[in-house]
Amino acid sequence: MTEDSYPSRVAAEATMLPRLDPVVRRDPRHPAPVDAARIDAYERDGFMVLEGVFDEAEVDALRRHADELRDARATLEAGTVIREPGKDDEAAVRSVFAIHRQSDGFAALVADRRLAGLAASLLGDEVYVHQSRLNFKPAFHGKEFYWHSDFETWHVEDGMPRMRALSMSIMLDDNHPQAGPTMFVPGSHRRYVTCVGRTPEDHYKASLRKQEYGVPDHDSLRRLVEEGGIAAPAPRAGSVVVFDCNTMHGSNGNITPFGRSNAFVVFNAWSNRLVAPFGDTRPRPEFIAHRKVDGPIPLTPESAGRRRAA
Repeated sequence: MTEDSYPSRVAAEATMLPRLDPVVRRDPRHPAPVDAARIDAYERDGFMVLEGVFDEAEVDALRRHADELRDARATLEAGTVIREPGKDDEAAVRSVFAIHRQSDGFAALVADRRLAGLAASLLGDEVYVHQSRLNFKPAFHGKEFYWHSDFETWHVEDGMPRMRALSMSIMLDDNHPQAGPTMFVPGSHRRYVTCVGRTPEDHYKASLRKQEYGVPDHDSLRRLVEEGGIAAPAPRAGSVVVFDCNTMHGSNGNITPFGRSNAFVVFNAWSNRLVAPFGDTRPRPEFIAHRKVDGPIPLTPESAGRRRAA
């Protein structure tokens, strides 16, 4: 079995462990499509906001693809549609998973050099899609996402060996500060907060609606926020928020009249592909954590959109 460099959910008390992996791995084979100052800020803070990456026509097309998936949910792959906790009505869709495998439009999106090319430059490796999904936070009813580090779950429940992955959130609507935007704790990615409680089998069935295991303790959160504060960017549609796999983040519920949605893509380094889960449970389903991958995303312009990546 691969050595567990980041053990979690194995002790009675939470601890903070040092990060053992670089945040940015600069490699001349993967030049960065953004300036050095942005890369430095990302390395320091664990996230960055890129305004206006996609133009109005592109955003309109992505919204159409999102609507098509939500309208076709009855015919989508089993399990990929997640509803809000406590609600089973048709309007309460919280997330749709594996969107790049169920939509040609989103297959082209994940292969776009503005996303996959940037991911390769930050991770210093060829990349593939570990997970993709649509997130919806509807007006008046959108529920919160509690504080968490994605890597803790991906490591324990999926078997991601090292911190060599990142997420990109592509805004499909204008965000509002009052409508529960994603909050980040700057600098939190440099520490690994372990969690308590042994993971139940098939935990994903509950955690995708409301997470109970793999959430940080209050003392650790308080310490991280005292050191780094809380940032809550609210970018416009077409913007992209990029954040490290270990950055602590979460969001409040949305009781405003302003709904919001985003396409969410997780890029993992090709050299960091999944092994057996470190939490000694069955791997989560393929639609949540992709193991059946043919190869890295092709990054040549002529190949973008012609092949369903990962």
